[in-house]
Amino acid sequence: MLGVKLAPLITPEILTLEDLRGRSFAVDAANQLHQFLALIRTPDGVPLKDRKGRVTSHLVGLLYRTTRLITEYDLKLIFIFDGKPPDLKANEITKRRQQRNRAEQEYKEAVAKGDMKTAWSKAVGTGRLTQEMAQEAQQVLTFLGIPFIQAPGEGEAQAAYMVQRGEVWATASRDFDTLLFGAPRLLRYLTLTGRKRLPSKGTSVPLQPELIDLHRVLAENGINREQLVDVALLIGTDFNKGVPQVGPKTALKLIKENQCLENLPSMILEQLPPNYHKIRRLFLDHPITDEYDITPHSVNREGLIAYLSHERGFAETRVNNVVDRLLKAKKGQRQQSLNSWSKG
Repeated sequence: MLGVKLAPLITPEILTLEDLRGRSFAVDAANQLHQFLALIRTPDGVPLKDRKGRVTSHLVGLLYRTTRLITEYDLKLIFIFDGKPPDLKANEITKRRQQRNRAEQEYKEAVAKGDMKTAWSKAVGTGRLTQEMAQEAQQVLTFLGIPFIQAPGEGEAQAAYMVQRGEVWATASRDFDTLLFGAPRLLRYLTLTGRKRLPSKGTSVPLQPELIDLHRVLAENGINREQLVDVALLIGTDFNKGVPQVGPKTALKLIKENQCLENLPSMILEQLPPNYHKIRRLFLDHPITDEYDITPHSVNREGLIAYLSHERGFAETRVNNVVDRLLKAKKGQRQQSLNSWSKG
């Protein structure tokens, strides 16, 4: 997953998972599943598979990692799945496909040379989230009792809308795009494990949750949300190429000096696509739905075992252990609610 490069304009608040205890999140499902597909692999970089050769890394992530966030930190998670991508995203989708194909070729070359360190680094860029995989994930979420929503368009826009309505506390995604869609709060790196690469320093550091407050971002940069979208269009988004040689800080300076894209010098404006108004509108008025139910459901032990253990080869004992932990956590939540009510 890519997204707009806004990092130089943002100062996140570093948190711990304990700081997030009891919070609710609209999870960017595609972003999360891509992470599972990228990182849950064998030592030689091959994704986990069942006996029929079907990839299971995304299901392993949901069963063992997502449920731990729920049982250990009392998080309320609602997964938001993308709908039909806008036509304007066609070029970005093609570019991502080309990047995956290139990564696959480089992975094979590294394996042939016996360079497993390089092979692994290339393997993480080869993950493909298919429609079938998304449906498999939805099936597992249903059995786990975790609600999910099928967005009509970009899932990040739907997630942002839910935070605006106060239905969840924040969106959870590694991309900054939900800020452009108007999410008041974005949490990056909602994960139990992982490391973040620092290419400029040639090293990596442990991942920690990063909270980004949209109001603070706008205030610190002296702009409004519409101007933040214009900054993003100059940098480049999933829907358009940016202006060459214009990075985040230059883009911010241009918008603050000229107020909006329309007032930019013609030599800059002409380098944006002619339909930039339509791209801007995608962020400011994206299709969303009000038809959804975010109530957590009961865990379906039998369905989970039938699908994951009998059909996909997961160890039945481990699946049962996950279900036991979920049921214990739900029981604890109910008891806590009763205690709070009785104390009135």
